Amino acid sequence: MSVPLPCASLVVMGVSGCGKTSLAQAVAAALGWRFIEGDAHHGPDNLAKMREGTPLTDADRAGWLDTLATQLGQPPLPAVLSCSALKRAYRDRLRAASPGLRFAFLDITPDEARRRVQARAGSHFFTPQLVDSQFATLQRPDGEAGVLRLDATAEPVQLTQQVVAWLTREETA
Repeated sequence: MSVPLPCASLVVMGVSGCGKTSLAQAVAAALGWRFIEGDAHHGPDNLAKMREGTPLTDADRAGWLDTLATQLGQPPLPAVLSCSALKRAYRDRLRAASPGLRFAFLDITPDEARRRVQARAGSHFFTPQLVDSQFATLQRPDGEAGVLRLDATAEPVQLTQQVVAWLTREETA
């Protein structure tokens, strides 16, 4: 299946542990779109901070968001980006680089996010101590245009189907 161009790209967003990477990869594969792993573009200083359990600041994230915005504008288009995009300002920065950009928000409880992050401890740079800071930073995208809210605890296949159906419906409307 391929959604025809012109088509806006997609950001799969949410706090750490919500399943951004898995869903973004699945949606990209289902649609034949390019996948961008947001975490792969963090600089060494940001990675070191997160490994130490130090939350990132807006200043820490600025260069990272600029890099992701550039990535969204590079061919081949469209693309699916996994990115926390926790604040409205971060989402707006990405929107400015990719007009019509859509967001799939994986909504999860703090307890479930902590459980998931703890389960991957040792294999991921993000520490369980940072989960609370993610929720403190999160500005929910409720009411923003071009956002699909998803229950992060739903089955991955169901989530992928929901996103693909939403994007396809949006493109043909």
